[in-house]
Amino acid sequence: MDLGIIGQAAGLFAVTNIDDILILALFFAQGTGHPGSTRRIVLGQYLGFAAILAVAVAAAFGATFLPESAIPYLGLLPLALGLKAAWQGWNDHRDGAVDEEAEQSKGGGPGPLEVAAVTFANGGDNIGVYVPVFATAGVSGMTVYAAVFLVLVAVWCFAGRFFATRPVIAKALARWGHILLPLVLIAIGLLILIEGGAFGL
Repeated sequence: MDLGIIGQAAGLFAVTNIDDILILALFFAQGTGHPGSTRRIVLGQYLGFAAILAVAVAAAFGATFLPESAIPYLGLLPLALGLKAAWQGWNDHRDGAVDEEAEQSKGGGPGPLEVAAVTFANGGDNIGVYVPVFATAGVSGMTVYAAVFLVLVAVWCFAGRFFATRPVIAKALARWGHILLPLVLIAIGLLILIEGGAFGL
């Protein structure tokens, strides 16, 4: 097994899910004192992420029917999503907007379907990035990506639970996550375009 692709998969998961740590931390904080809340949150996170993977894999298989010369241009999708995220982050910062996921996490202990719904709704950018990466990785590479992602979902759940008891760290992620995510999405889009030779690059 190629350690390089495992490292790439781990890096891709980390940068596309950095905001999920904060959301998970909020869910775990919300579930404090509710028996079985950890199990429900982990189950919900896996359900939501499995749905993200299913959509991305299905779309990637569809993308493989495109002419090979068209596949590098799929890099335009994460590039556009990165620019959109940067624009939204700038507007939210300027307007002092409140995070919708944080608002949704208020109240009693969360159920698995609630966590899954937030995870999936928050995964639109993930799908946009994963589809062109999966389409260019082939079936074997896609399998490695999916396996690494599913292992790292558990790591993310443990991290979210850890951060739920450390508000200073959660505040730091909230402060810098909106800057890091758009930059990484733009970089991934440019990398796909350049490596594929799109626009004669």
